Amino acid sequence: MEQYKQEFIEFMVESDVLKFGDFTLKSGRKSPFFMNAGAYVTGSQLMRLGEYYAKAIHDNYGDDFDVLFGPAYKGIPISVVTAVAYAKLYGKEIRYCSDRKEEKDHGADKGSFLGSSLKDGDRVVMIEDVTTSGKSMEETVPKVKGAADVEIIGLMVSLNRMEVGLGGEKSALDEIKETYGFDARAIVTMDEVTEHLYNKPCNGKIVIDDTIKSAIDAYYEQYGAK
Repeated sequence: MEQYKQEFIEFMVESDVLKFGDFTLKSGRKSPFFMNAGAYVTGSQLMRLGEYYAKAIHDNYGDDFDVLFGPAYKGIPISVVTAVAYAKLYGKEIRYCSDRKEEKDHGADKGSFLGSSLKDGDRVVMIEDVTTSGKSMEETVPKVKGAADVEIIGLMVSLNRMEVGLGGEKSALDEIKETYGFDARAIVTMDEVTEHLYNKPCNGKIVIDDTIKSAIDAYYEQYGAK
């Protein structure tokens, strides 16, 4: 596993973004782990987050794209800090764009989007925190495609939960590939998280012990993607 992936896993735990225990997800599933990207709140955390996203995007998609699109709300700061990190790490100017939940009907920046406008011919990388069911793409993709004649070349999320999406068989990321025709990747997968943290100290404690590991295994017996 690449060094930046190992660091990112520990960073999620240290930032209290990735937790282990007993959680009820929005889908109603009982999960032994939970990720909340809203817990990245400090300047140094956001700076590091952008760098991890930039490294993963560069590894997977190179730099032949123009725009990072982060859906509201959590995708907005992620797209901003990643655009900053891309310029710092790779010397490449990438524009950021996000949608508004409510269209602004006044001022010079009125409309449905924040940041850069989308232009015909733009190559776009979508960027989100995590995708459990893929439902957010149902709203976001039509907005992006409807704004200009753009090509969406891929999606990057923090964590691939590796569980079945809306269709009940494939993972949410695989369903996105099948439904929309563009690639969907994650900085790390839950398999990589478990491999790296199982019975190893992180932030001064063991976060995946035998009990949590058994709960994760049982969760994937029920909800794991084929």
